[in-house]
Amino acid sequence: MGNNIRGAIFDMDGLLIDTEKLYLKYWKQAAAEYGYTMLDEHVFAIRSLARKYSIPKLKGIFGDEFPTEDIRKRRTELINEDIEKNGIQVKKGMRELLSFLKENNIRTAVATATNRERTTLYLRKINAENLFDSIICGDMVENGKPQPDIYITAAKCLELPANMCAAFEDSPNGIKSAHAAGCKAIMIPDLTQPDDEIIPLLSAVYPDLEAAKDFFRF
Repeated sequence: MGNNIRGAIFDMDGLLIDTEKLYLKYWKQAAAEYGYTMLDEHVFAIRSLARKYSIPKLKGIFGDEFPTEDIRKRRTELINEDIEKNGIQVKKGMRELLSFLKENNIRTAVATATNRERTTLYLRKINAENLFDSIICGDMVENGKPQPDIYITAAKCLELPANMCAAFEDSPNGIKSAHAAGCKAIMIPDLTQPDDEIIPLLSAVYPDLEAAKDFFRF
């Protein structure tokens, strides 16, 4: 390998699996059922954001009476119904990149804002639960994304310093978390492209995970 990266840490939703579009669709539908109009920009603002941060964010947008937990629960019900009916689509290049990393002795981990129950469910559905050396979920750290805790924890689980880990993310909040932890932040855009705030934090941007193999070749 041409660089000192020995670990790869992956976000899950919108990065490994094509579920961010479900969050976008069903946040808006669940909010509408409770009489609120949630726009794309509102959902984007809370992508990968830990619950302790997303609740005040949403109440700041819609007011203190906004029933965040009720709407979140309904959103989860709708997502689960969709997944049971249609399954989960793997993002392009996921299996190819993971195979490449294994062949080159790069340790791998998941660092997702999603809780353990849903993370396990989703990874099992795509037969990927055993493809990673470690899996760190949002309810396993005190401070979730955009704070660095989850990436610091993931790097420790891989027994590597953070600066020897590449962190793959699709969301600004995830990029902020990875960069703050000291990882090499790599964006694979999904619903949004990197903006002027995020670009300086990035070590690379790739169109999909398969193309990201190039990061490990120089």
